[in-house]
Formats: sequence, structure tokens, C-alpha cells
Amino acid sequence: MMKSKLIKNYGLLLFVFCCYTFESLAQKASQAISRPLLLKQFKQNFNDAQKQYQFLAQHLPAGKFPKTYFPNTDRYEFSNSDWWCSGFYPGSLLYIYEQTKDQATYQEAERILKDLEKEKYNTTTHDLGFMMFCSFGNANRIAPKPEYKEILLTSAKSLATRFNPKVGCIKSWDSKPDDFLVIIDNMMNLELLFWATEVTGDSSYYKIAVTHANTTMKHHFRPDFSSFHVINYDANTGEVKQKKTAQGFANESAWARGQAWGLYGYTVMYRVTKNPIYLEQANKIANFYLNHPNLPADKIPFWDFNAPNQPEALRDASAASVVASALLELQGYVKAPLAKTYVASAEKMLWSLSNSPYKAAYGKNGGFLIKHCVGHIPQNTEVDVPLTYADYYFLEAMKRYQELRK
Repeated sequence: MMKSKLIKNYGLLLFVFCCYTFESLAQKASQAISRPLLLKQFKQNFNDAQKQYQFLAQHLPAGKFPKTYFPNTDRYEFSNSDWWCSGFYPGSLLYIYEQTKDQATYQEAERILKDLEKEKYNTTTHDLGFMMFCSFGNANRIAPKPEYKEILLTSAKSLATRFNPKVGCIKSWDSKPDDFLVIIDNMMNLELLFWATEVTGDSSYYKIAVTHANTTMKHHFRPDFSSFHVINYDANTGEVKQKKTAQGFANESAWARGQAWGLYGYTVMYRVTKNPIYLEQANKIANFYLNHPNLPADKIPFWDFNAPNQPEALRDASAASVVASALLELQGYVKAPLAKTYVASAEKMLWSLSNSPYKAAYGKNGGFLIKHCVGHIPQNTEVDVPLTYADYYFLEAMKRYQELRK
């Protein structure tokens, strides 16, 4: 009887202890990503980024741009200036310089910009927004120069040549003469066109951007506001011929970074136009993303929301970086309850990215900041490696968080 009573009391004490412990842990978890702690972490992140990018610069061949690094073989992959990611390296350097004021970092940005400038004449790509606005756009924002303005305007003119009024879109990838391929990523290049209208007063750039966004909104999104990756239009009639994926798991799946591009793109659309249809679109994309049952607790998504072999499927930290940055802008356009949700989600993403297993230690990861990104699994390229745009949008998101009104 005494033994039974002791066991019963012990069990009760153990239950109370466990409840207290879990409550305590829950409180610590909620406190773990408080704003002061995040700001302290971000300051450290920028200092670490300066050192990492100095390390990366030391390994960068003349005339080349960082593309990725393969940790298992300690091997880099570089690109020429015409690769779609070429603008992210100088853009990241500029974000780092803004925080650290390190002159060597700024000088490296100026050096690589000279190698990038010739792409202002490139009419074979839709990615001039990524390439030129993330680089020269930031350079011109920090220290405006007439030559930067000329480079950006020429880039906008080059981008505009890919617009087809019959389709109502800017062509993404060149293909067969009758095909007109448009990917959701292209929403990220419209900001360059808006800038050109703002600077010149020429509304043609603005109209192209709005038309492209409206056409994309009509055809790229499913009823649940997930996005197809690729739409193939008839180049002659503008009719939709095919809806498919290139980098996702399947044609009907939700490729994680594609959802991120759409969210970011329509947030920019609302910022510039103040048209509520774009705010509604951005909110619905965010709702799909943040409330998806397959989004992991740390909010770093699987490379595709419908990827097989979950929870062992690879994560894509680059998608989280883009989404965090987008949410920190979008929260400024919505009412308090929703804004609070967006900020809290971004905080969780950035906290995860600031720590293991996503943030690299100094001298590791080839000098890149963020680990565990996925580029193109169907083609088995850039799989579970660092990617320049993950770093860029991570840095941008931290900058945006620092600038939030307290």
C-alpha cells in the first residue's frame, strides 16, 4: 500500500515536473527569437558575412562570378557575367558594406560591377532584373552615379525587347518559334521596369510590367494560389498551350522557390501600383505557403511542397530567404493581426537560417553564408549546395527587419 502510494505520488510529481518543464521550454522558445536577440544575431551575421565574402573573393578567378560550391568535393563552380545569378554577388557585397562600412567589401563590389556592366545589352535573357537591379540598383541607391543610371536604363530597354503584346508577357526562355515560355521567376524582373518609368517618365515600361503581372496572375496560379512553374503560350495567338514544371517535382506540384518568387513579385506590384488586386494576390500566396501542412516547423521548406520522401526530402533554404524578405515588406501593407503573423513567420525563418544546420561557419561552405539550397533536382544540378540568391535575400531580409518600426 505504501509502495503504491509512493509510486502514485512520484508519478504525480513527475507529471507536474514535466508540465513545468515543457511550459518553461515553450516560454524559452517564444523568447528565443525576441527582437533584441534577433537584432544581436543579425549584427553578428553581417560581421560573419563580411569575413565569409572576403574568403569567397580570394577564391574567385578573374572575370568570373561565384555560382556554387560543392562541400563534399571542396570544388567551386563559377560563371560568366551572362549567368542569371551574376548580380547577386555584387548585391550581397553592397548589403554587407551598408552594415559594416568595410571599404574592401565596397571595392570588391565596384570591381565586379565593371565585369557585369556589359550585360546591359543582353537581350537573350529575362533575368536582367536579377542581374542588373540587384547589383547596379543597389549601387545606385547607396551612391548614385550617372553611369549607374545609364546602365540600368539600357538594361530596362533590353528587357523590354522580350515583351510580346499578343501574349502579354516578357519571354523567359527562348525555344521553338511558336512557343513562348514564361516562368514564375520572371515576376522578379519587373521592378527594373518600374524603376525605369519612375526615372524617365516613360510609361511604356510600367505598362509592360503591369501587363505581364496580370497575364501571369490569370494563368500561372491554381485555385489554391499555388503556382505552376512554366506556362507555354502560343507566340502567335497568346493562347495557353501547356502548364508544366521545369525545376519542380511534377507539373501539378508546388515548387517551393516558385511560390517564393510569386509572393515577392506581387508584393512589389502592390508597392508600386497600390492596386489592391496585387495585395490580395500576395496575401493569398502567403496563406498557401505559411499554412501548408507540409511546411516544416522551422519554416525552411522542402524543395517542393509535394516532394516525395518527406520528411527526409531536401530543404531549400533559398526559398525561405526569399519568402522572409517578401513577408517583411508585405507586413507593412496589411492590418495589424496579419502583419504580426507575417513578422513572426519571417522571424522564425531568419532565426533558422542564422543557426545550424543552415548558416555556415567561417571558412566553410566555400565562403557562402547559407547551406542546404536546391537549384534543379530534375537535372541534378545545384542540389543541396549554397546558392548566391539564398545569401542575397537572407541579407536583404535581415536589413528589412532592422528597419522595421519598433
